[in-house]
Amino acid sequence: MHVVEAPITITGQESRPQIRVAPPGPADRRIIDEDALYMATTTKASPVAARMARGTVVLSEDGNVFLDFTSGVGVTNTGHSHPAVVKAIQEQAAKFLHFAGTDFYYDVQSSLAKELAHAVPGTFAKKTFYTNSGTESNEAAIKIVKWSTRRPLLLAFTHAFHGRTQGTLALSSSKAVHKERFFPSMPGAFAVPYPNPYRNPFNIDGYDEPEALSDAVLSLVEDLLDAAAPASEVGAFFVEPIQGEGGYVIPPKGFFAKLKKILDGHGILMVADEVQTGFGRTGKMFAMEHFGVQPQLTTMAKAMGSGVPIGACVFDAKLDFAVSGAHSNTYGGNPIACAAGLATLRVMREEKLVERSQKMGDVLHKELEALQTEFPRIGDVRGLGLMQATEFVKDAKKTPDKDTRDRVIHEAFLRGLLLLPCGKSSIRYIPPLVVTADQIRGAMDVLRASLKAAAT
Repeated sequence: MHVVEAPITITGQESRPQIRVAPPGPADRRIIDEDALYMATTTKASPVAARMARGTVVLSEDGNVFLDFTSGVGVTNTGHSHPAVVKAIQEQAAKFLHFAGTDFYYDVQSSLAKELAHAVPGTFAKKTFYTNSGTESNEAAIKIVKWSTRRPLLLAFTHAFHGRTQGTLALSSSKAVHKERFFPSMPGAFAVPYPNPYRNPFNIDGYDEPEALSDAVLSLVEDLLDAAAPASEVGAFFVEPIQGEGGYVIPPKGFFAKLKKILDGHGILMVADEVQTGFGRTGKMFAMEHFGVQPQLTTMAKAMGSGVPIGACVFDAKLDFAVSGAHSNTYGGNPIACAAGLATLRVMREEKLVERSQKMGDVLHKELEALQTEFPRIGDVRGLGLMQATEFVKDAKKTPDKDTRDRVIHEAFLRGLLLLPCGKSSIRYIPPLVVTADQIRGAMDVLRASLKAAAT
């Protein structure tokens, strides 16, 4: 096995990758090969094995230093292993590890719920159901909706992603592979097109204007409620404020306000899936704040615990289960996870990470736009805060260019920059919110070299 000659430490503030061994080197590969033998096939991206991570930087087993523009898939918004979060975890672990928060009581659980009630959009009283992941948060939302409304039907958007479990799978349609061989999933789910300003779903002249696009989609919603999914039977519409797996698509500014008005008119709830957009990622604590809408339910996970698995569904208190046992779980609201959640919110406030996300997001967006002028295969640059994306196309017809996208990600990995795909042919750029301007510029230098390499 490869052994690094001298100990290597990282501060998390490094502005440039440091590739000492062509990745993946022998130490990384040993772990990768063992993983292939014993781990289920999932969604592996780049072949790197982490030994240590700090801030925006990951150190591999081979001693390579990578800039992480994935945040562990949208999780480490406060940066890898933030000292305040680590300290909170250690202190709680020394007290007790578990006490089944759905059955008993402890302060850290209710304290976090109180913080979330104030942070989540909505002027109404709120309650929280804790979970362990994003898909579990959306499953909880499904049950809250069905229990409180007694309506069995649910709506979502095409190209949405709300999870891979059998209930949420019915609401997801970002990739066929998520559903293949898993039918039947939950019945009673319907979908309408998402208003995508870059590649509108209608391909009809006149629908490229944001307002016309919004109205066309809303017309389909009205038609659906008048026909296939009778409004009186629809409990909720699950929405992503910005589509994540679907390609980091931002809807027209006034769209959600108009949709909410339609739903309210029929007594249909709105569920905002903020699993990927929450906790400052878009330059607001929650992305729905950009659109001035107050959904009755908000689901979250990913960045909530800075790396400790925790999620939640925060909802209008009027929708709460009125009987014990209608829904519960064992690990939801685990004390260590709640301690991490409280520390995460505290760090975000003290270090002004929401504001920082907006500021650094502007820097990143401008850098990506500059690259777009150099590389015509970048058809679109879009994003809010530090949730940015570039979409790759082959021609003026906007034909998706998945091959170039995938080559760019691989070339970036070889040069020490970790990236993830989204949509048919887009790359997402989601560094921790503690990323510096120098790190962004360092990453863009790597990206430029990777774009050149992918084009040859």
